[in-house]
Amino acid sequence: MRFRGTHDHNLDAKNRLTVPSKLRVQFADRLVIAKSVDPCLALWSEDAYDAMVETALAKLNPQSPEKRRMDRFYNAYAQATEIDAAGRVMIPGFLMEAAELGREVVLSGAGDRLEIWDRAFWNTEDAAITAGIQDLTANLGHAG
Repeated sequence: MRFRGTHDHNLDAKNRLTVPSKLRVQFADRLVIAKSVDPCLALWSEDAYDAMVETALAKLNPQSPEKRRMDRFYNAYAQATEIDAAGRVMIPGFLMEAAELGREVVLSGAGDRLEIWDRAFWNTEDAAITAGIQDLTANLGHAG
């Protein structure tokens, strides 16, 4: 399944995010919350996260500094977790800090994952996407 849509949410006092019920079913029993290369976090099904990491690291020399750093990034800034009975997922403090999340957040569908953005960061990203979409789509299918 693909994650789509944008949803405004507020984190509670314990840094818990309520995942919309229609999106919860796309996460089996466990999920991974991870730092993104963008200023946000991502919620992945555990299988999808593992597959993405494996693909990303597959062609790197296992003894290279790049591979070791990427291993650290994908593992140190990720945590396996579960959605609780109330449909919430707890965001660890170190990931809150890494993504500079405040209480007001946006859940954004990103295909194979959901992204969690601080609302102010999302507003900036959304404006950049909207302003640049014609240039991005004009170059689709052209050899680089």
